[in-house]
Amino acid sequence: MPTEVALLESQALRVEQMGRVEVLDKVKSLVMLPDGIHLRTEEVAGYFEVSTASVRRLTDRHQDELVSNGMRVLRGAELRSFHSDTMSLWKGEEVKSYPQAATQLRLYTRRTVLNIAMLLRDSDIARSVRTHLLDAEEDLRASYVSLDRRVTRIEGCLADVGSALQELGPVLGRMSQRFDSLDRKLDVTHQLIGGVSVRLTDVSQDVIRLDARMDDLARRLRDLSRRTSG
Repeated sequence: MPTEVALLESQALRVEQMGRVEVLDKVKSLVMLPDGIHLRTEEVAGYFEVSTASVRRLTDRHQDELVSNGMRVLRGAELRSFHSDTMSLWKGEEVKSYPQAATQLRLYTRRTVLNIAMLLRDSDIARSVRTHLLDAEEDLRASYVSLDRRVTRIEGCLADVGSALQELGPVLGRMSQRFDSLDRKLDVTHQLIGGVSVRLTDVSQDVIRLDARMDDLARRLRDLSRRTSG
């Protein structure tokens, strides 16, 4: 597990934590500009309860890293456009309280603030953010260990199931053979029943023909009897 010192010294470790910006609000609320995206140096210093000079010195030392995590410096037309957009979002007294930088304005995002929290040594707030990051990292590692143990138990159960299936294999094979034999016997039985059904149909037709002949014979006998008696 990384330590606070390692986090302060290793950019690679800081990169691993850069998606965890929700930690900032768990320590202290951020005061954002009206766009809900950016902060100025003043808001960053206020969040960490340090001077603006301390923030500027740190950003100068780690400029490339902080730029990669959202820090921007506005000048000229871009700065004027940003001032105009910001004041259009603010109303009343807030507009009067918004100081406009004369030549440039340094802006930060939540990712930049989290980055600074992992670099700023002389701030209790920054230390609290780092503690939250490390505690969450420890909890995550514990969850991974627990998950790994559960997966191991499941794999053990699956191995037992596999062994049981291997033992059942011959039994299932014999059952399959018996089912095949029963299927063949049923086919033969169906064929026999079909043959008997055909025979019965033939017998039924013979009986009908015999009944017709008997009726005809009875009719002849009656006619013969009438002629003889007459």
